[in-house]
Amino acid sequence: MALKVGDKAPAFSLPATDGREIDLGSLKGKKAVLYFYPKDDTSGCTLEAQNFQALKQDFAAADTQIVGVSPDSLKSHDKFRSKYELDFSLASDESKSMLEAYGVWVEKSMYGRKYMGVERTTLLIDRNGTIAEIWTKVKVPGHAEEVLAAAKALP
Repeated sequence: MALKVGDKAPAFSLPATDGREIDLGSLKGKKAVLYFYPKDDTSGCTLEAQNFQALKQDFAAADTQIVGVSPDSLKSHDKFRSKYELDFSLASDESKSMLEAYGVWVEKSMYGRKYMGVERTTLLIDRNGTIAEIWTKVKVPGHAEEVLAAAKALP
C-alpha cells in the first residue's frame, strides 16, 4: 500500500540516538521531516545528512524537526553522527517494520543483482500527523532546500 499526501502517517516507535525513543506521538504539534536513507557513512547518505544539518537552524525556525531513519544500528548511527557533527535524531529500524509501513523497503537492482534496500524517500508530516508532502527516489543535490521551502510553506 503506497502512502500518499493527505494520509495519516503510520504510527511508529523506534530507538534513536541520544538514548531517545522516537514515535509519531512525540512529533505531534510540530512539523516533522522523516527522511529515509539506505546506509550510514556512504557518500550519498553523508551528503544528504550534511545538507539537512546545514539547514537545521532554518528548519527549527520553521518549527520543523528532522529525523533520519535507516536500518543501521544505533551504534552505527552514533559513529555517523559524531563523525559528521550531526545535531538531529537518527532512528534505527533494524527490524524494518517502519520502513515497510512507509513503503520504502523495496526491491532494488544494481549491476543486475536484485536485493532489498531503502529507497531514498522524504516525508513532510504536518502538526496533526498527516502527510503533507512526499519525495520519492530522492536526488540529494538541492533536496534539503526543497524540503525546507515546503516546511516553511506549511502552517
